[in-house]
Amino acid sequence: MAKYKPSLKGLINSFEINYMLLTRLLADLDEVNQSREFFINEHLSYQLTVKEKSKYTHVIEFKQVDIDDKQAASKHFAFPCMLIRIYHDARLAEVIESQHIRQIKPRYDYPNPKMHQPDEKQQNHHFLTQWLQLCLSQGQTPVKLC
Repeated sequence: MAKYKPSLKGLINSFEINYMLLTRLLADLDEVNQSREFFINEHLSYQLTVKEKSKYTHVIEFKQVDIDDKQAASKHFAFPCMLIRIYHDARLAEVIESQHIRQIKPRYDYPNPKMHQPDEKQQNHHFLTQWLQLCLSQGQTPVKLC
C-alpha cells in the first residue's frame, strides 16, 4: 500500500473555504467569550465562541451543544468540538484542535498507537466545512429584540 501524501494545495483550499464560511457565521462576533448558537432542529445545536483575539488572528471554539441540558458532553459520548485559528491577514482558517487532540499532523503512518487516519488533518477540515455549511443552510439563531 502506498503512503498517503498530503496535498498542500488541497489543505490550503480547505483553509480558504473554511475562512469564508466562518466569517459569514461569525458576522459581528468579535470580542472574547462572545458566542452564537445555531439551532438545526429540536435536538441539534452548534455553538461558535470567540476564545482568543489578537490583531491578525482569532481562536474560535466550535462545538455541538446538548439542547436538553446545555452541556457540551453527554454522559455516554463526547460531542464534536474543535478549536479553529482564523488568520485574517492570510484569509485562512485552520483546525488547531479536534476532540482535544492538539497539533494535528498533515500525515500519520498507519497503523499508529492512537489510530489516527493517514489523512486526519484533511478529514478534520472537510468535516468542519460540512459543519459550517449545515449551520449556514439550516441553522437558526435567536433574534434579540431591543
